[in-house]
Amino acid sequence: MTTYKEIFENNKQWVKEKLAADTNYFDKLAEGQDPDFLYIGCSDSRVTAEELMGMKPGEVFVHRNIANIVGNNDLNVMSVINYAVDQLKVKHIVVCGHYYCGGVKAAMQSRDMGILNPWLRNIRDVYRLHHAELKVIDTEDAKYRRLIELNVQEQCLNVIKTAAVQRQYLSSGFPIVHGWVFDIKTGKLIDLNIPFEQRLKEIQEVYDLGKQINKPCDDENK
Repeated sequence: MTTYKEIFENNKQWVKEKLAADTNYFDKLAEGQDPDFLYIGCSDSRVTAEELMGMKPGEVFVHRNIANIVGNNDLNVMSVINYAVDQLKVKHIVVCGHYYCGGVKAAMQSRDMGILNPWLRNIRDVYRLHHAELKVIDTEDAKYRRLIELNVQEQCLNVIKTAAVQRQYLSSGFPIVHGWVFDIKTGKLIDLNIPFEQRLKEIQEVYDLGKQINKPCDDENK
């Protein structure tokens, strides 16, 4: 177990190693970021975005929360998406869940979780939407794994529903939204192959927001 003081010793060693490889490493890092990826993942301490993707600092813009939820009333994740799309111009948005997710497991239990209830309701709503599929799955473990995948799919839809994503996609063809699952037991990333353009077309009848952005209302034109 790493102690608090050891963290700073580890940091000194990390700085030393980086400067030994490139004396300008931190000067370059301070110049700014230009990532192509926004990664929305789980806060689980076993799942670190850059490490599992094999990416370097500055290459991935990261947001993490319990069970990788993209809630429309969560100003944190909505601000991250808007900044990533409008300012950083990311080309890919990834929602990444992971097997053996504690948040999803908690949502599967018929228990009052106190302050966690509103958050877990996002996952329980996914269970409700896909109840017909989930109830015929024989084992609890298989149902657990499938709910993790379905949660990723639904959170991808929530990303696609946002005005910033639709507006930027209409103007530039990016970002593309992807759904992944990280298998902790094997270390492998699994692409759920979300059909982004198909999903966008399916929801646009209700969530077609991109064309209306910055369009003045009638009163403003008078």
